[in-house]
Amino acid sequence: MKKLPNTLQSTVKIRFQDCDPFNHLNNAAYLNYFVNAREDQIAEHYGVDIYKMARTIGKSWVVGSNQIAYINPAFLMEEVIIESQLLKHDNYSLLVELKMWNKEKTKIKAIMWSSFVHFDLMKQKRELHSNELMELFKSVQNPIDTNAFETRVEHFKKNFKFSKKQEVS
Repeated sequence: MKKLPNTLQSTVKIRFQDCDPFNHLNNAAYLNYFVNAREDQIAEHYGVDIYKMARTIGKSWVVGSNQIAYINPAFLMEEVIIESQLLKHDNYSLLVELKMWNKEKTKIKAIMWSSFVHFDLMKQKRELHSNELMELFKSVQNPIDTNAFETRVEHFKKNFKFSKKQEVS
């Protein structure tokens, strides 16, 4: 069996309708860019289509919470890379890290941690992950050395706030 990647990435372009008057990606729009990228990534790489699951078995995930840090602005028509990875999982929930980078991956734009709760849409309550899902999660989980969002943000601010080109000029 082929080893699945534990860090997924895709490229998107920042669109006009998602920007503020300063041509920056609007703070609220980051959530949509992150969630849409993750949905596409897990469908492509893991074969998990959350909408098909909802239609066929009545189960999917709902967002439990989000923590987001805006580090550098994303600009109108800029191509950015969105990375995502599963940090933790248990019988009912997932913790996913999402990062937005410049195209060269030298400058961090934003970082977000999202918790997702597995949910039975018919019963309107949380649902245990299946054994098949637990095996998938175990195979792709990519733990990091901290459980504190703020510590993780500081790491990226310290190491990727400015691109190499900016530091030299």
